[in-house]
Amino acid sequence: MIVCLICMLPLRAQLLWEISGNGASKKSYLLATNRLVDMTFLDTIPNVFKCFGRSQRVVTEFAMQDYEAIAALRQAAVLPDSIRLRNYYSDEEYKYIDNTLRAHLGIGMDQLSRMKPSYLTEMFRAELMKQWLGYNEQRSMENFFELVAAEKNIPVVGLDNVGETMYMLFDREPFHWQCKELKKIVEYPENEVKQERMLLEMYRNGRLNDITYLVEGPNNSSTLSYSDYQVYCRRNEQWVKRLQPYLAEGGAFITLNTIYLGGEKGLIEQLRKAGYRVRPVNRKSNI
Repeated sequence: MIVCLICMLPLRAQLLWEISGNGASKKSYLLATNRLVDMTFLDTIPNVFKCFGRSQRVVTEFAMQDYEAIAALRQAAVLPDSIRLRNYYSDEEYKYIDNTLRAHLGIGMDQLSRMKPSYLTEMFRAELMKQWLGYNEQRSMENFFELVAAEKNIPVVGLDNVGETMYMLFDREPFHWQCKELKKIVEYPENEVKQERMLLEMYRNGRLNDITYLVEGPNNSSTLSYSDYQVYCRRNEQWVKRLQPYLAEGGAFITLNTIYLGGEKGLIEQLRKAGYRVRPVNRKSNI
């Protein structure tokens, strides 16, 4: 009876996928990541280190080892001189945001008012994840293989350039909507924590499609909105084209946030529609 119950448990191998076919000279691999998950979780994903060891390059959303690009991103987070964040809130709202940021971040709007609302929202969200879900940026699994690749002189390439990354981080939503999102997360932080906690549980069990349904569903009250998901879907179509030369050569180890992968418009299905064979890797796979 115990054996049967174990057999019914979902495989965490659903987080690691093998890509082949469509003229590829050899296999590539796709790993779903979650930045809130500790790197030790990688030990529970069957064959992940073996697949990485056979790869010739790491492909990710944005190459974080490009320090000049990171500097450009930081500059892009600053508001133009013509915009004053205070003008988009009532005095009461502005004071509430200021007090909340001071309580959680230790700094207020006197130091942060020159930053774009999307940047402040992400700062606040990261702090919530640290306080409530144990997020540790230094131990996150998200950039683990990129860092290892850099140490071993394995090429790391990003699917987005600096301009596209700037747009995704700071400009994909209209400015007035960014202001609303900042106010929303400051007023109702519990919604963000609840959503991320559910996404974490689904991730750890490899439920990629369920993650998609949760984000696009009517009960989603977090700042990760359905409009964001639509942007991700359009982005997936572009990413499939950019992945083609790496997949044709083979030996690519692709690491992407799980939010991009599941559902009918997710990257996995888009790769299949493009003619690739994409299947989960597990302990019995012939790697």
